[in-house]
Amino acid sequence: MKKLFLLVSALTLATACAAPETPAPSANANVSSSPAAVAMTEAGAIANEKAIWDSIKAKDYVAFGNMLAPDQIEVTGEAVNDRSQTMTTVKDFEPTEVNYSDWKFMSIDKDTYLITYTVDMKGKYKGKDFPAQSGRASSAWVNQGGKWLATYHQESPVKAAPALPTAKKTPAATAAASPAAPAPVPATGSDPSANEKIVWDLFKAKNYDGFASLLDPAFIEVESDKVYDKASAVEGVQGFDASKAVLSDWKSVTLNSKTALTTYVAKVAGMPGDGERHATIWVERNGKWVGLFHQGSTPVTKPSAAAPTPAASVSPKPAASPKGATSPAAAKTP
Repeated sequence: MKKLFLLVSALTLATACAAPETPAPSANANVSSSPAAVAMTEAGAIANEKAIWDSIKAKDYVAFGNMLAPDQIEVTGEAVNDRSQTMTTVKDFEPTEVNYSDWKFMSIDKDTYLITYTVDMKGKYKGKDFPAQSGRASSAWVNQGGKWLATYHQESPVKAAPALPTAKKTPAATAAASPAAPAPVPATGSDPSANEKIVWDLFKAKNYDGFASLLDPAFIEVESDKVYDKASAVEGVQGFDASKAVLSDWKSVTLNSKTALTTYVAKVAGMPGDGERHATIWVERNGKWVGLFHQGSTPVTKPSAAAPTPAASVSPKPAASPKGATSPAAAKTP
């Protein structure tokens, strides 16, 4: 059942990020100069997201593909799909009922925005019915050539936050001893994967103030249990044991000259399964690269011929922190 949700999520992601069967723009479209676009509104962003879902329900894959960026990616439990993979897998997904709630819109800049929401769905996967599923979904859109295109999508199953392994407590320091000053926080840059590794090193060092200094005031983290703001994300990661966390399968996408996304698999000792897929968006603000968005709680699953579970394709955090099985905010992970 869980796999069904994951595959559905992957397909969903594909819907929001998949590419059409018509010729795609050049792979460098995201970084090329685009005609000025009117800043996106929340109403417009919601309309775009619903249009993608409607194209999938109608099996209009040409329309679906025309709403995807050439370098679009979809983060699912089974894999991180590129545009062509999204276009292939979406055809196995047949949603019959889709309902939305909890919309949250964030304008990253004039040519980039992020939309998050909860989606409840029913339908078929490879011709077989799957039970009602609920997931927390996120999509990033970019203006390319004056047209808004979906470039990233991810889902995490809606559920309570998992119990995470906590760091072992050490004996209280003697009155004479004074706490060591935290090491300086390394400088971040345009490489989102390098920035994310800095965050995890801060978790391991329990330098939560340093972690907070790398987050934009508007930072949000989407996890299976809820959506966290900056303060709750920083508070949530404290006590999370990241000392033996293993990060792998890195992939980065440049959205524009001042916005980049990285995805990876995080596995923490003591957590069940094969880890979680996380994604973080980093942006340049006043000359400094900071974390703006993070989603984790997307359980890693193995490809299966059986119908995937939508909830499985939806997963949790770390974008600036590891929480669930591998993201701080939920544990807490941003």
